[in-house]
Amino acid sequence: MHNLLFSLKNVWFSYLGKFPALAAVDIDINAGQKISIIGANGSGKSTLLHLLDGLIFADKGAASFCGRELNEKDFNDSEFSRNFRRKVGFVFQNPDVQLFCPTVKEDIIFGPLQLGFGKDETQKRLEKLIAILAIEGLLERSPNQLSIGEKRKVALASTLIIRPDILILDEPTAGLDPLTTRHIIDLLIDENISGKTIITSTHDLHIVEEISDVVYVFGRERRIVKFGSPDSILSDTALLSENNLVHIHSHRHKDKVHVHPHVRLEHHLQDGEPG
Repeated sequence: MHNLLFSLKNVWFSYLGKFPALAAVDIDINAGQKISIIGANGSGKSTLLHLLDGLIFADKGAASFCGRELNEKDFNDSEFSRNFRRKVGFVFQNPDVQLFCPTVKEDIIFGPLQLGFGKDETQKRLEKLIAILAIEGLLERSPNQLSIGEKRKVALASTLIIRPDILILDEPTAGLDPLTTRHIIDLLIDENISGKTIITSTHDLHIVEEISDVVYVFGRERRIVKFGSPDSILSDTALLSENNLVHIHSHRHKDKVHVHPHVRLEHHLQDGEPG
């Protein structure tokens, strides 16, 4: 297809050659899609996103971007690497990995300046993001002085300022209050409407319907066990339960005990790596 961005065919990956993380993964992602990756901790979600971002490379199988193989050799080519980083933006699960400058402002503008954008253009983009994310009061603060919600906003800003065609986000709403979550979801929807491709891993099934055209479910064997529309995935209670995405909750009412399955929200989980 002419709009195919990522194509993974029978991709395997293990850490240090002995800790399996991806098994026989097949996935195609087209331009303009909203893709969600769901699954329990340790099922391979974060590993998949790292592979799509060229941070790691397949042990076996074929992984390509716009028809070109994703491999370490090509990323050693400065021209290819720079073009890829302009097109693909990554927001890490742990924002502390992404924030390393003395001030928030320096963190946000670091990427575009490194990629060769001019100072005036970078400043214009910064001013626009300040308004969208309401972070003006944070600019001169150190990242280690911020709350987790503020850090996530800054990490998102440091990626959005590059204006990538593709946004890859690892648990972008983990640990956030409902209002901040709402702002981030609205922002991602707006980015998709403007033509961006959005790829998100999440534990929070309440946001999946809004941020997805296609949902991929990873199972315990670190492989895709099912994919489909948000409706078809979220209505499959047996699938969600089998893959630790719903939990059983019981309570006593008068003389009877009632048992209900509940969608497993991200705040019930402890974030772990790799996901």
